[in-house]
Amino acid sequence: MEATKVIVGLGSCGIAAGAKKVYDKIEAVKEAENLGFELKKTSCVGMCYREPLVEIIDKSGSYLYGDIDEDKAVELIEKHINQQEPIKEYVVQSDFFKTVDNEFTDSQVKIALRNCGYIDPESIEEYESRSGYRAIKIIAGSGMSRLDVIQAVLGSGLRGRGGGGFPTGLKWKFANNNIADEKFIICNADEGDPGAFMDRSVLEGDPHAVVEGMIIGAYAIEASGGIIYCRAEYPLAIKRLNIAIEQARAKGYLGQNILGIRGFNFDIFIKEGAGAFVCGEETALIASVEGQRGMPRKRPPFPAASGLWKMPTNINNVETLANIPWIILHGAKEYSKYGTEKSKGTKVFALAGKIKRSGLVEVPMGMSIRDVIFKLGGGIQGDKKFKAVQMGGPSGGCIPEHLADTIIDYDSVNATGAIMGSGGMVVMDETTCMIDVAKFFLDFTQKESCGKCTFCRIGTKRMLEILIRITEGKGEEGDIEKLEDLAYQIKESSLCGLGQTAPNPVLTTIKYFRNEYEAHIRDKKCPAKVCKPLLTYEVDPEKCTGCTVCAKNCPSNAIDGNKKEVHFIRQDDCIKCGMCYSRCKFDAIKVS
Repeated sequence: MEATKVIVGLGSCGIAAGAKKVYDKIEAVKEAENLGFELKKTSCVGMCYREPLVEIIDKSGSYLYGDIDEDKAVELIEKHINQQEPIKEYVVQSDFFKTVDNEFTDSQVKIALRNCGYIDPESIEEYESRSGYRAIKIIAGSGMSRLDVIQAVLGSGLRGRGGGGFPTGLKWKFANNNIADEKFIICNADEGDPGAFMDRSVLEGDPHAVVEGMIIGAYAIEASGGIIYCRAEYPLAIKRLNIAIEQARAKGYLGQNILGIRGFNFDIFIKEGAGAFVCGEETALIASVEGQRGMPRKRPPFPAASGLWKMPTNINNVETLANIPWIILHGAKEYSKYGTEKSKGTKVFALAGKIKRSGLVEVPMGMSIRDVIFKLGGGIQGDKKFKAVQMGGPSGGCIPEHLADTIIDYDSVNATGAIMGSGGMVVMDETTCMIDVAKFFLDFTQKESCGKCTFCRIGTKRMLEILIRITEGKGEEGDIEKLEDLAYQIKESSLCGLGQTAPNPVLTTIKYFRNEYEAHIRDKKCPAKVCKPLLTYEVDPEKCTGCTVCAKNCPSNAIDGNKKEVHFIRQDDCIKCGMCYSRCKFDAIKVS
């Protein structure tokens, strides 16, 4: 009989929540009491909102426990393992009963994330036990030609998951058609969208899937060199990628005449990026790999014809490559049964923001945005009103509540003014100021601009200055029109995708929330009560107890009143810091 297994999720989210301490505690108890269970590691299972997560698999089945700290870990060992009594109140998933957390997983279809949370990402044997490297073995054993592989990817309908949505098989076909002494395949792991962590989770949880996807892609286009361009801020991902690459070399999946395919020589190396958002654009990424400053180049020629070192180069992102082995194993038809007519398969999203169940989900194309937020994500924190969702990161846009039934596919999302992007989904509620959101994302892209294009370098700065003025109560009539005019000129005059899409958050918030802009400019009010210069703090005489806490904490001494008497805020002296509001225990400070 197999030993009981205790598996601790050690992805970045779990470690940040204290999972490493939980693992160390379980290990210490195991050694101190000489217990016979097997202690193992895995990565993120997607339920970031319930980290740290510990799974116990015994002869009766599997139990996934959430919100586990060191004390609860000891309790699990004592009751579940020693006494064989599972602790039901800690269970988030089980083979025997459903919990509210089943809503998070029931509608998911895991292809790119098929192994994340199920295997030790540092073990090639565990990857192989779940059909890992079978796809490349099938190609080698069956004699599939390069064109057969490309046709399988074309037939699946897989489109690039990095944001642009270009057909993956077509990109491979272009690179294959260009004859050269040397070709390259690059994995773009320079995930830079605020609120996005899809690529990081795949690299940390299933690095071999990306490695195998690259090997298959290299075979298809006859590439001899592979590079994973990963931002240096992902140390755990880089560590596990290095382990996976070394293991793959040792087993003959990388190197010379791979799996007996004569002349198929391919190896992979990691290039650590400096975290520049613009390097998500493929020509800027290539420049960075070559040791130059990450700046986009004019196209054509496209990388498929002249990329790294002017050789034909294919660039795919992490999620795209993770899908490839599954497609070869199960067939193009099986993959394309998921999704819509023009958007096949599944899509991974990072749920973040004002949502109850934040984490990583993989859903079939065609599911509505509303279902992702309310069925999987559990709805809005505090049961507040859903206001909008930001999709596509700084290059995307804000989709309002009345368009929440928009289905997830490239064309439908693009029609709203947002983009699919790499998969960030930042949820906002009624307390979110949409001008503040637009300012946040534009501030990000303005700082990340490489400066090559005048309109991107200066135009985004001018737009940001206008947004800052509006949120400070200094907005003027005509500011909205100035923002729109600048936005369209930046979109039309910028060389790369960063500049072409940087105005999107501003344009979509103007399109769907113009009334908020007008309230800021004309009425000098922030409807969401976020922009402090536009707020007015007043004492509610019916609730004030005269405790003097507000007066004692006011940095500008703008509050008058004796003890046990109603206090008063002098508006001319109030600096709108909000200290009185945050410190009052009797809800006696009104904000308008």
